[in-house]
Amino acid sequence: MRLTILGGGGFRVPLVYGALLGDRGEGRVTEVVLHDLDDLRLSAIARVLREQAAGVPDAPAVTATTDLDEALRGADFVFSAIRVGGLQGRADDERVALAEGVLGQETVGAGGIAYGLRTVPVAVGIARRVARLAPDAWVINFTNPAGLVTEAMSRHLGDRVIGICDSPVGLGRRIARVLGVDPREAFVDYAGLNHLGWVRGLRVAGRDVLPRLLADPALLGSFEEGRLFGADWLRSLGAIPNEYLHYYYFNRETVRAYQEVEQTRGAFLRDQQARFYAEASDPGTAALAAWDRTRAEREATYMAENRETAGAGEREEEDLSGGYEKVALALMRAIARDERATLVLNVRNRGTLSALDGEAVVEVPCLVDASGAHPLAAEPLPGHAAGLVCAVKAVEREVLAAAESGSRATAVKAFALHPLVDSVTVARRLVDGYTAVHPGLAYLT
Repeated sequence: MRLTILGGGGFRVPLVYGALLGDRGEGRVTEVVLHDLDDLRLSAIARVLREQAAGVPDAPAVTATTDLDEALRGADFVFSAIRVGGLQGRADDERVALAEGVLGQETVGAGGIAYGLRTVPVAVGIARRVARLAPDAWVINFTNPAGLVTEAMSRHLGDRVIGICDSPVGLGRRIARVLGVDPREAFVDYAGLNHLGWVRGLRVAGRDVLPRLLADPALLGSFEEGRLFGADWLRSLGAIPNEYLHYYYFNRETVRAYQEVEQTRGAFLRDQQARFYAEASDPGTAALAAWDRTRAEREATYMAENRETAGAGEREEEDLSGGYEKVALALMRAIARDERATLVLNVRNRGTLSALDGEAVVEVPCLVDASGAHPLAAEPLPGHAAGLVCAVKAVEREVLAAAESGSRATAVKAFALHPLVDSVTVARRLVDGYTAVHPGLAYLT
């Protein structure tokens, strides 16, 4: 099988390739095509992959290209992990929002909207190219904001585009671990949107063991989400939220913490990765070792401001190993080999969550087989969760409408309607600020 990775010069590509190296049997990926617009990044990551493959028999062949059509032709799977505007764009998203006193995180609030407005037109162009050049390919989208971008692409690819995220996987794994349960034996009842979901149950042999966790303050305080949100709040919710909900539930504290840091997350990653790519491009450098060091630092500092605000401490060692590459591999295996698997994915709703229409992309457990991902029936969301999900989905729809029409007024509406933007006046200033720094938003008039 041929796997094309869009954003093939991206820092996390070696995670995907590492997962492929461990895969054996019929229907495995034998060829990887890296596509990126940046030759320097492509060559650096290709060096890392060559070092990963050293000594591995039958390692998937790797080629690199800056020609999108060449990359797509003949693909069985297309993994999309692009970053429109690069990490400088992310840093600008944060800076413009924080100057207005609102959150600039890349998938949540004003920053997520700005990133979506830049990314959706590009993602739609890719979806149209895939439909024309590789109509039988399955597209796995990891490009953020993942739910929004997957929905934009689904309008051209239907159910052949599936969004993935590592957050639900990590959350389910942590809950299982603290309860002494094998994650492979547990069904995670998770529902919501990408970066806006809740674990409502953890079933083992048909029995929900989550109430045992919620009833035990010591257990709740022993893992990351328990420390991040606090035991009392989790018991009030009766569920364990995705870590990104900290931006909603503790927004004022988080914005203040982000305003006080010397360097935002986007700026930190921009500078960190610039150093890595320069180092990995040096023929005298061990590229894989440089990548390993950089990745360890990246993972250890993930959501550091939120953890500091909550007094949650350092991340657990077990949570520093990523996870989305395992979801991607499990998804490809299930489709290519008809190996049935249950995975939390971003797919079209199809009646799964009663609060949303059928075309809305949601993040829910799915049964995956050779015919794709099929969302499983789910209980309705409680009122507080349904209200937040509906509000954010309405914002996503305005982003899609603005990207399609080029309407500046619709973009303002998207910002103004978001729960974390507190004023229409602020929304207008945000649009002014983002269009001033992002050439990719010049289409808004």
